[in-house]
Amino acid sequence: MHELLPTPLTGANPGSPGEILVRLVAALAAGVAVAWIHKRTSRGEAEPALESTLVLLAVLIAMITQVIGDNVARAFSLVGALSIVRFRTALRDTRDTAFVIFAVVEGMAIGSMHPWVALVGLVVAGGAAFALARANSEPPPEYALRVKADTGADIMGLLAACRAARGASIRLLEFGADKKGIDASYREPVP
Repeated sequence: MHELLPTPLTGANPGSPGEILVRLVAALAAGVAVAWIHKRTSRGEAEPALESTLVLLAVLIAMITQVIGDNVARAFSLVGALSIVRFRTALRDTRDTAFVIFAVVEGMAIGSMHPWVALVGLVVAGGAAFALARANSEPPPEYALRVKADTGADIMGLLAACRAARGASIRLLEFGADKKGIDASYREPVP
């Protein structure tokens, strides 16, 4: 039987089906926002699988939080049940771990009926992610060209071209008393 008059912030009674639906849709929106922030602040190409995981995590954590409510026995039994799940996928970037935690906290805040914590946290953590992404931007990827030539090639022309190119390195090679060559490499940012 449902408990009578739950306090609004404890999550003791998840409420009517309409209230549950509103919280799950809010968790879905928060998960989409976390995934969008992750995509916009990723250094390289964002992984679509991680982004969909962030959305689902927010919704699932909101569901778990509503199931647990303030029942300690339920919390321990869910922890025991979830401990058998093993995550074997290594995240590509340590920053992705923070986004997984971000999605979990958003779902937990919404599921425990703390929508303002979720909203303010979304704004503050999202703003921090954008600021840090701008501050920690990596240099763009580069093309690399490496040429090795022996004495039969036009070494002097190759040397002149490499010296004129910005970002080029040149190394003279000796293969013995009568064989010489050049090892030249050149890097250029991807347009």
